[in-house]
Amino acid sequence: MNKKKTIVIDEKTPLLFLAGPMFLELLLNTMLNNVDTLMLSHYDEYAVGAVGNANTIMFMMNILFNVIATATSVVVAQYLGAKMYEKMNMIYTLAFVVNLVFGVALSGLFCRANPLIMDFLHVSPEMRPYSMIYIYIVGGGGFLTAVFNVMVQILRCNGYTKIGMWVSLAINLINIGGNYLFLYGPLASLKMGVAGVAISTVAARAIALTAVLIFFYATKTGKLSLRLLNPFPKELLIKMIKIGLPTAGENLTYNLYQTTLLSFINGMGNDAVNARSYCNSLISFAMIFSNASAMATQIITGHLVGAGKTDEAYKRVFKTLGTSMPITIALSCINAYFCQYTLRLFTQNQNIIAIGQMIMIVDIFVEIGRCLNMTFVSSLKAAGAYIFPFIMGILSNWGLGLTTGYVAGVALGFGVAGIFAGTATDECIRGLIVMTYWYKKKWLGKSVVDK
Repeated sequence: MNKKKTIVIDEKTPLLFLAGPMFLELLLNTMLNNVDTLMLSHYDEYAVGAVGNANTIMFMMNILFNVIATATSVVVAQYLGAKMYEKMNMIYTLAFVVNLVFGVALSGLFCRANPLIMDFLHVSPEMRPYSMIYIYIVGGGGFLTAVFNVMVQILRCNGYTKIGMWVSLAINLINIGGNYLFLYGPLASLKMGVAGVAISTVAARAIALTAVLIFFYATKTGKLSLRLLNPFPKELLIKMIKIGLPTAGENLTYNLYQTTLLSFINGMGNDAVNARSYCNSLISFAMIFSNASAMATQIITGHLVGAGKTDEAYKRVFKTLGTSMPITIALSCINAYFCQYTLRLFTQNQNIIAIGQMIMIVDIFVEIGRCLNMTFVSSLKAAGAYIFPFIMGILSNWGLGLTTGYVAGVALGFGVAGIFAGTATDECIRGLIVMTYWYKKKWLGKSVVDK
C-alpha cells in the first residue's frame, strides 16, 4: 500500500471532526434537492409531485446500490481499526468493481420496469410523463451513484470526510446552473423542463465521481487494480454480501413501506402529493445533524470494535445521542413553527399550506424516533450486528407504520398527517427497541474482523 499520512480514529476522536464536514455535506445535498423543488415549482407544479414520485424510486435504487457500499464502510472501518492494512487495496477494488457491474445492471432494470412502477404508484396522468422521463434519465445514470457511494465510504472511513462536503458544494453549483439553463436560461427554448433537470443531475454526479477518484489517488489512500482480484476473493465478497444484504434489506423494506404509503397519498389528490413533496424538503433540514452524527459514530464505532475497544464503543454511542437528540427536537420544532411561512416559498395554494402545517406538527415525533433509529442502528451495523435491525425494520414498518398510517390517514380521514402519524409510531417504538438492544450489549462478539 502506498505510504500516506494515517488519520487515527479512536475513542478520543471528536464527534465534530467527522460529523462536522458530513453535516455540511448533507446540508448542501438538502439544499440541492430544495433548489430542484423550488425551481420546478415555478416552472410547473405538476412537475414537483412527479419528481417527488420519481425520487422515491431513485431512493430505492440507491438502497440496492448500498448493499456493497454499506458493507464496505463496516469492513474498512474494522480492518483499519485492527491495523490490517495489507488487505485494504483488495477490499477497495472488490467494492468498486462489484458495485459498478451491479449498478449498470440495476440501472437498466429500473428503466425497463418504468411503466410498471408508474402503475404501482398510481401516478396521476398529469404527473406520469414527467416521472417517467426523470427515471429514464436519472435512473439510467444510476450506476454513477453506485460507484460514488463506495468511494465516499472508503474516504470517510480513512478520515477524509471533508471531500464529500466540497464535492456536494460543486454538485450544487453545477446542478443549479444546469437547472437554470434548461428551465429559464438559453436552453429554455428547447422546452426540456424535467428532462433538462434530470440531465443536469446526471452530469453533476459524473463530475462528482471523477473528483472523488482523483482525491483517492492524490491522497494515496490506496489503489484500484483488477490484478488484486486474482485469485478472486470469493470469501471476502460473501462476507460483504452477508453484511450488506440485511442492511440494504432493512432500508429497502422501509422504502417499499414508504412507497406503499405514497400510493395512499396519491389517491388523496394532487394537493396532498405536492404537500408531501414540499414538507419532505423542509423535513430534510431537521434530520441533518442527527444523520451526520450517526454516520460519524458508525465510523468511530467500527474502528473501536475492530481494535477490540468495546467498552469505549458502548459509551460513545450514548454520548452521541445526548448531543443529537436535543438538537433534532429543536430543529423539528422550529420547522413546525415557521412552516406557515417557509411553505410559501414553494406555493401560494392555501390548501397545500394547511395540509403541510399538520404534517410538520406530526413530524416532530417522527424525528424523535428517527434520531434514535439512526444512532443505534448505525452503531449496531458498525459492530457487526446487522441482522437484528433488519428483522425489526420489517416487523415495525409493516406491522406498526403501515397499519397505523392506513387507519389514521385513510380509514379515519386524517389525510397525509395521518399517514405521517403511522411513520411516527413506527420510528419511536422501533427506536426504543434498538436502543435497548444496544444497552444490553447483545452486539458483542459480532465483529467481522478475523484476528
